[in-house]
Amino acid sequence: MTSADFTGRHVLVIGQRLAPLAQEALGEARFEVAAGDRLDVLDAQQAAVDLVLIDAEAADAVELAVAIASLSARPNPPAVLLAGAHLPTSLVRALMKLPRSDVIEAPFTSADLARAAGALLAVAAPVAAPPPPTHDVDARCWTVVGSVGGCGATTIAVELATALSNRAGPGERVALVDLNLADGATAAYLGAAANMMLAEASASPERIDAALLDVFATKIGESLDLLAQTRDPKAFAKVTQTSVCRLLEMAAKVYDWIVIDLPRHHQPWTLDVLAGSDEVLVVSELTVPALLSARALASEVENELTGGAQPRIILNRLASRVFGPAPSLSEAEKALQRKADGGITSDWEAAAASVNLGGSISHHRPRSKIVRDINILVDRLTQAVEVQRGQVQRGARG
Repeated sequence: MTSADFTGRHVLVIGQRLAPLAQEALGEARFEVAAGDRLDVLDAQQAAVDLVLIDAEAADAVELAVAIASLSARPNPPAVLLAGAHLPTSLVRALMKLPRSDVIEAPFTSADLARAAGALLAVAAPVAAPPPPTHDVDARCWTVVGSVGGCGATTIAVELATALSNRAGPGERVALVDLNLADGATAAYLGAAANMMLAEASASPERIDAALLDVFATKIGESLDLLAQTRDPKAFAKVTQTSVCRLLEMAAKVYDWIVIDLPRHHQPWTLDVLAGSDEVLVVSELTVPALLSARALASEVENELTGGAQPRIILNRLASRVFGPAPSLSEAEKALQRKADGGITSDWEAAAASVNLGGSISHHRPRSKIVRDINILVDRLTQAVEVQRGQVQRGARG
């Protein structure tokens, strides 16, 4: 495509460093140049712009992802060409949701830029897909937390979310949210990418909306999305209470069911998450330290959240015991000083194989006893949901 082909085209350049090269490449176009921190011009000028050239290094990655996501929700977005190297996955995914977009990797010449821009403008502008729908009724939220490290809470969270997605009706959606921000393992368990950038979004939590949530999400199946971010040992210091609450608030409007993998160490937002949960599942293995920790954690939740969801203790890795050091179920409940609300049978081979292959146990080992027990637990919890809804409806009629 020659420079004459750009005659009369309205080109918006984000990032002043990119402007000279753009003017050399697209010489006869009509240019508008904005600094990297002026992404608001995308909203103001979007209808009249044919092509947006963006220097990815000139703008904040999250703010840029938000701006691009908002463009994708519009009926006739412009073509967008993003220039940069080593781009965050979430940013690239936001770009891919546009009907006409491309990435040009630095370094590049004016001729390279002209070819990439010309290819985008040669494609007729299709109508963009609508933004993710929101619901009038908030989602049902189940939060899973381990009493000790390594007790299998993440495995149970993954299997609960998968079981709910397998039961989802037409149009229903399930989210698995990994709030173990420093060392979460849900993405690794599922063999999936971790696309959430919650630490970066904490600078402007009010900009977390349905479109950005869609960028953060990794699609696991037809009805299941994963919201997880790459491991960062400093993540808890970077993420604010407001951003976590905003993320879950938006998720509750987009999804029908939310399963949260919650870190066992208390964070500033832990009580907010627990208070907003319909079920709190405390997972314990059959060791005395884990059982004592589960009892203490359940008591803490009950004391902090009077009137909220009462924690349920789920015993993981149950096994038939004739002889051996592990406590029996009755001995475990004696240590807990309460009845257990569910049990998951031990099946180490199925769990290990699924983790190594990437995916849920129900996918790789559908006949595992773990899958059977998870479905029993989901039956029990969903029946509780129906009972609660019935009580609310009767109260409304009364």
